[in-house]
Amino acid sequence: MLSITPIPALDSNYFWVIQPATGKPSAYVVDPGDAAPVIDYFTRNQLVLAAILITHRHHDHIRGIAGLLERWSVPVYGPDSDAIPQVTHRLAAGGSLALEGINFEIIGVPGHTWEHIAYFCPATGQTSPLLFCGDALFAGGCGKRYDGTPEIMWDSLQKLAALPEPTLVYCAHEYTHTNLEFALAFDPHNTALTARLDYVKGLRKAGLPTLPTTISLEKRTNPFLRCPQVGIKNIIEARVGRSLESPAEVFGALRQLKDQWPNLAD
Repeated sequence: MLSITPIPALDSNYFWVIQPATGKPSAYVVDPGDAAPVIDYFTRNQLVLAAILITHRHHDHIRGIAGLLERWSVPVYGPDSDAIPQVTHRLAAGGSLALEGINFEIIGVPGHTWEHIAYFCPATGQTSPLLFCGDALFAGGCGKRYDGTPEIMWDSLQKLAALPEPTLVYCAHEYTHTNLEFALAFDPHNTALTARLDYVKGLRKAGLPTLPTTISLEKRTNPFLRCPQVGIKNIIEARVGRSLESPAEVFGALRQLKDQWPNLAD
């Protein structure tokens, strides 16, 4: 049976370990920003690395590749980027990847970085749909916009929001608590959001991860997917002091406000 396990590392990262069949040693790792915790986990659990999956170029997602390749000679799947020379199999939007019965569709999600891709596995008889989205979408938030326009990143998020609502979303960072506190400032009457924040506080107090999330939960509580909501739009316009004409423009303003958090003026 398929299992997916986070390796907590660095300041806030999760390196996701995908084991296609429990009881068999073969496993994959997504976005290993540090080799040491991956090697430690695989050694303790008597696993063998079969391949590495990369979503984008940032160092906290790729820095561990070299160290892992010193120990295991395996394929590295990822986007076409000169910043990730270790990639042996370059993937593009609309492509696919089959790994021991796990069939991924490759979704292009530029905005956080231009080359960012996500790995989506449709539902099977045994598993819910799965999404490994790096920093494109977070639980209660989204990544910073480094490349491209707000329209490009908004379009990327809409691709993810259009996935089946039961999709389990495996983001690359444990940012949920602070993301939801920010979200509540812009969606204060959302009872689903308030309840989620209380639940997340309990998880973190117990030292538990808040992931995976689901597309359904994000559509109900993540302000970056709810920019067309009139209440959210009105609060953002009041913050920035101007009218915002399109959901993409609302998104761009909200992302700029998040960049300033928690130093926003009341």
